[in-house]
This record gives sequence, structure tokens and C-alpha cells, in this order.
Amino acid sequence: MKLEELLRFRRTIRVIGFDDAPFVRGFGKPVSVAGVICGNTRFEGMLWGEVEVDGWNGTEQLCLKLSKSKFLPQLHLVLLDGICLGGFNVIDLPLLSQTLNLPCVALMRRKPNLDRMKFALSQLPFPEKRWEILRRAGEIYEYPPFYFQVQGDNPDTIASVLNILTDRGHVPEALRLAHLIGAAVIKGESGKQA
Repeated sequence: MKLEELLRFRRTIRVIGFDDAPFVRGFGKPVSVAGVICGNTRFEGMLWGEVEVDGWNGTEQLCLKLSKSKFLPQLHLVLLDGICLGGFNVIDLPLLSQTLNLPCVALMRRKPNLDRMKFALSQLPFPEKRWEILRRAGEIYEYPPFYFQVQGDNPDTIASVLNILTDRGHVPEALRLAHLIGAAVIKGESGKQA
């Protein structure tokens, strides 16, 4: 069932939210990634994976993790905390959406400063390639308090869905929990902000 129909009939929307755990650059270790599955705002399950710091395997790892899981057939939407995991391991949002056959959304807490982002990318190998992947994610839509890029659905529908998936504050529950769990596993306790 499409998101628009789920909204119309007030059905439960099953979503997975991915966020990377805290990490220290320069140690050569992969970055842990938490994927939390929620039915609307209710916790229903979890995946755990890894990506390379500033690497190129983020999209592939998310696709592999989901395609091998029992959760994929139940999902209606994939949420990412930003377009990158593990520093600047840029997620190819159109490829992720096409591969999983699901709408995929990169959510931001505030409108990003693209000039600063471009400068940060210039400090890494193959900055043009990273910028091109980031650019392919599409326009950044503003539906305060949400800022997002989307592939696989329209922004009006996504904005309505994000409101349903958010219990408190400005972050959908699946992403909030992924952030808290990732921090707790790595640091021993969750942080103040999610």
C-alpha cells in the first residue's frame, strides 16, 4: 500500500530509521549503524550494521542489511539521519529507493550550508564524485520543522508522514531511537540530544 493510501485510511506506517553511532576518525575501524523499525512511533525491531568511515559502501550496506532481513516486506519507508553515514560515506538516495522499491528520505535537523559541505568534501579523496552522489539526492524541501530530500514519493506526502512518525520534537521516533541506541552501545549511555 502506498503512503498516500496509508495516510488516507489511517493505517500504521512501518518505517526504518538509520543513524550512525559515535566514532573517532583515524582509527580505521568501521562505524556502527543502528536501524530502528517503528510502526508509527512504536518500536518494533532493530538492525545493526557497519559502514566505512568516509567510505563508499553505505548504500550497498543498507541494501544488503535490509534485503536479508525479515523486516523489508513490512516496510513502507526508509529514513536516514542526513545523507551521509560515518562522516562522508554519502548515500545514493535514488539507488537506495530503486533497489529497495521504497520511498527513501534523508532528514536534516536544519537546512544545511551547502558551501561548507562542499568545502568539507574537498578535503577527502574524489570530492567531485561525492558531490555528484549528494546532488542526485535531489532538492532539499522545507516543511518546518522538517528539512529533507526524498526519492520515491512526493514531498507533500512525506511531510504528512513525518508528522505522524514524530512523537515529540522534530525527529521521527525511528531516527530518535536509532541515535540513542547507537550512542548507548558505543559510549555506554545515550546522549542528551536525539
